[in-house]
Amino acid sequence: MGFIGWIILGLIVGAIVKAVMPGRVGGGWVTSLILGVVGAIVGGWIGDLLFNKGSMSFWSLGSWILAIVGGLVVAGIYGAITGRNKSNA
Repeated sequence: MGFIGWIILGLIVGAIVKAVMPGRVGGGWVTSLILGVVGAIVGGWIGDLLFNKGSMSFWSLGSWILAIVGGLVVAGIYGAITGRNKSNA
């Protein structure tokens, strides 16, 4: 799957992340969609490095799992960073 495929998958993952972690991801839907895209790309990149699985097809279960896990990790890191900044300010 190419870069554009991971971006499209990331938009879908962003909506899933918003549903799974509604309070942890601030900034609304746009932020969640952007985090989903970044997470899907990072998940695909890590999957390619570790398992040689980054170039899966769009409908492959493995690519969805990589994208969702990547999106959740990126959203969790984003929530931890922005949460810390708000409490210190």
